Amino acid sequence: MTEPALDLLCIGNAIVDVFARADDAFLAAQGMTKGSMALIDTAAAERIYAAMGPGTETSGGSAANTAAATAALGARVGYLGKVADDQLGQVFAHDIRAAGVRFPSQPLKGGAPTARSLILVSPDGQRTMNTFLGACVAFGPEDVAEAEVASAAVTYLEGYLFDPPAAQQAFRKAAKIAHGAGRKVSLTLSDPFCVGRHRAAFRALVKEEVDILFANEAELLSLYETEDFAAALSAVRAEVGLAAVTRSEKGSVVVAGAETVEVRAQPTTVVDTTGAGDAYAAGFLAAHAKGLPLAECGRWGSVAAAEIISHVGARPLADLKALVAAGR
Repeated sequence: MTEPALDLLCIGNAIVDVFARADDAFLAAQGMTKGSMALIDTAAAERIYAAMGPGTETSGGSAANTAAATAALGARVGYLGKVADDQLGQVFAHDIRAAGVRFPSQPLKGGAPTARSLILVSPDGQRTMNTFLGACVAFGPEDVAEAEVASAAVTYLEGYLFDPPAAQQAFRKAAKIAHGAGRKVSLTLSDPFCVGRHRAAFRALVKEEVDILFANEAELLSLYETEDFAAALSAVRAEVGLAAVTRSEKGSVVVAGAETVEVRAQPTTVVDTTGAGDAYAAGFLAAHAKGLPLAECGRWGSVAAAEIISHVGARPLADLKALVAAGR
């Protein structure tokens, strides 16, 4: 087996994030479920955007956030995702490449515009996302670049991308290419509501193709339809080689075979939880690429997540390399 050219290849929804602060009354008035991610159409996107307060725009998308943070930690990272041939698409491409991430995907011409997510941050730091997928839904098996997948030690799949049937086919194709090349496949469950929409398909993918699973507690409980965290951990332990489950202020739990590692959360001031799971996966996978022990992988994940939630926005503002080094 040849040495991988990339430590990580991320596949996900290429989205431009628009952040604004909002109180619970605004969320209620807009009919939103606090802390959730809802898929919206063009009309809803325009209505919510018009009602939002002042905001900031930045390239985002869950797997793209993971790619950027993993690259910031020194890993060799690539990304596959669909943007349109428009201004926001050009902004996204520039931003992710500027973050040190390889982005070979071709833009969609003549179709839907580049996706955007309207993210409302509550005073307690919770984020409520309203996502217009736009060009993202055009991502299919033909967009899975075989050479890119085969060259990556780990291919990381974003659960949010799982809604369109073509994307599910793309995930299966990527997994087969990766395993055919002797590589690993990782999946993040992304959102408990997303899991609920596609539970059977997620369960099948996890059991048949996933080597490394990332989830938060709510997502894992949803996947296995239980309220018993210990039972959910037991179930995932039996189905994947490695799973990392985040539990907010309780830290995280990493299971691999008979091994269980509990990782404490890093102290921080919570400003905006957007991207916490993305950053945790980035830290974990960057350390994993270096062959570090599971406890250290979890610590890197916790350090990265703590940095992300300390400010508005889902991309790191501080030097992640320095932060993980300071904790040794």
